[in-house]
Amino acid sequence: MPKSSEQKDGSETETPNFCCIDSFTHLASTKSKNNNFPMKRTVRPFFILLILLVFIATLTSRAILRKGILSIELEARVFTRDPPSLNSTLLKHAAVEIGEEKSRQEIQQLLDGNFASQARHRTFVSWRRFIHHDGGGDRNVPATLRSPLFYRYWLDFRRVLHDWARKRRFQSGIMLELTRSVKVPLDRYNKVNANAVDSGEKKYSSCAVVGNSGILLNRNYGSLIDAHEFVIRLNNARVDNYESKVGKKTSISFVNSNILHLCARRSGCFCHPYGPNVPIVMYICQAVHFLDYTVCNASHKSPLLVTDPRFDVLCSRIVKYYSLKRFVEETGKGLEQWGSAHDGALFHYSSGMQAVMLALGVCDKVSIFGFGKSSSAKHHYHTNQKAELHLHDYEAEYAFYSDLVDGRKPIPFISEKFKIPPVVMYR
Repeated sequence: MPKSSEQKDGSETETPNFCCIDSFTHLASTKSKNNNFPMKRTVRPFFILLILLVFIATLTSRAILRKGILSIELEARVFTRDPPSLNSTLLKHAAVEIGEEKSRQEIQQLLDGNFASQARHRTFVSWRRFIHHDGGGDRNVPATLRSPLFYRYWLDFRRVLHDWARKRRFQSGIMLELTRSVKVPLDRYNKVNANAVDSGEKKYSSCAVVGNSGILLNRNYGSLIDAHEFVIRLNNARVDNYESKVGKKTSISFVNSNILHLCARRSGCFCHPYGPNVPIVMYICQAVHFLDYTVCNASHKSPLLVTDPRFDVLCSRIVKYYSLKRFVEETGKGLEQWGSAHDGALFHYSSGMQAVMLALGVCDKVSIFGFGKSSSAKHHYHTNQKAELHLHDYEAEYAFYSDLVDGRKPIPFISEKFKIPPVVMYR
């Protein structure tokens, strides 16, 4: 046991046990005397120094390695950082439909047979005037309110309008249903393989959406456009004499209901600039235009499809989000002033925007042609129109297309389950 020694201040300290050390020293001394050689210096300090150097080297290596790993992690975070988040305030405002209540009232009045407003009455009168039935011989007799033909049209009109109004709500996952609501009926019409049609999952390998901008006259994209499996054209834009610029292949004609309203005034409801066998996909601008759809649908050899109203609502919210964002960034004004700057309830997405959205839902790859403007180009390649419609915000829609091409930025209101295909924009 170690002995304790008393110090001057009266405290006791333990005396270390040096027995082993003393024995070692005694043996070493004896050996030295016997061999007549002086004792070698102890090597303990060298071992301590060596261990210290190894310890310092280890710490340094770890620090360098840790710094390198941290640098790699930081670079990886920069490369794989989360995409910019959507603005919650803009999302909230974009979800508000200014004219929703007015639209509901108008739909209900139409279902009740109330055509009191001047616009609806004018549409109703022109519609009735151009509905004819075989009155015997070569005569075409206009249908009257009491005629069986008119009554049948009236029942069809109320049915499709009621179904459309009932489904008109926001649903983020509607993009996942476009192949069934649009591609499946088109494939059946085109007599595509029945198994592929019934599955409703296979998409077109490549799609071209051809806009009507005058910038198309600056390029010869005709053959490139026609090389796509599916070609979408807008609002019956002419292709005759422009084939080298815009191509000649047309898979569907995408129109707004104002176009169909004009077609309904023609004999046989003629609205086939690409031929009677080209299907038409149409979105409804005004509920009263279902009158035109009811009549024209009976005369069309090819399908005349109306877009799902849930799809319409989704497109409306997306465009409004980009328009609100642009308004705040460029003017610095509050969101409450956006409505007065964009005609409030009349604000609407363009036909081109919804055609692009349709392509995203039914195509594996999407190419966009003829979207954009130039000071040296006409507004439309096939007309002399010079001014844009104020109810559209084309600049906001261009920002949307840019995000689609980028492919890394989130698109508002679209379900995360839907994967946006690659998009290329040709200018």
